[in-house]
Amino acid sequence: MFVAKSRELGQFAFLQGGGSVVPLSMAAPVIPSVYTDDIARQVLKRALDLLIAVLALTLLSPLMLLAALAIRLTSSGPALFRQRRVGQHERLFTMYKFRTMRQDANRTGVLQQATRDDPRVTWIGRILRRTSFDEVPQFINVLLGEMSVVGPRPHAPGTCAGGRPFERVTHRYGARHCVKPGMTGLAQVRGWRGETDTEEKLLHRLDSDLEYIATWSPLSDLMIVARTVGIVLRMRNAY
Repeated sequence: MFVAKSRELGQFAFLQGGGSVVPLSMAAPVIPSVYTDDIARQVLKRALDLLIAVLALTLLSPLMLLAALAIRLTSSGPALFRQRRVGQHERLFTMYKFRTMRQDANRTGVLQQATRDDPRVTWIGRILRRTSFDEVPQFINVLLGEMSVVGPRPHAPGTCAGGRPFERVTHRYGARHCVKPGMTGLAQVRGWRGETDTEEKLLHRLDSDLEYIATWSPLSDLMIVARTVGIVLRMRNAY
């Protein structure tokens, strides 16, 4: 459901401003209707997700098959990469992507974000990441109801920025989990894509995530989707 755990959680996250990189006066306002159990809002959001996911999977299925074959023929391991991510209300789910790294890329077991010119990425993987096509299998997560097309990007448990886990950087971080995570979001179309290696980058993304939650509308989702398509075609900040 597209609602916060409670009105108090939302107000605390948005109004305290702790850890934000913008002045409190510029922080996203709290829209009371976002924090009510609005069935019509939930149904509309879900309908948009299903419509976009079904259309995308139908149109892109031939390219998805070619991508899967290319991955299997050029490197050992499965075509799909599965990773546990934190979803709505902090529930863990398995997120799907096309595998872009070597099968032994994470032998140490220590979570490491992808970096520019990452040596673990295969040559097919570089093409998939550059075009963001590696993210397409997440439409399956959308169909399963674990993700939305638009929303805050899901993070893996234990991911760090500046050496600290995301949730320890600011108390406002947990508020982003009041909605389903998305394949794309306001932070991404504003240029906050790629590695989140510093606390400042995380806080910029968080400000955009909370602004999106506070001001959500069907039109905002469609606009973010359109802007995402433009960014993908220009291949900006994708590695």
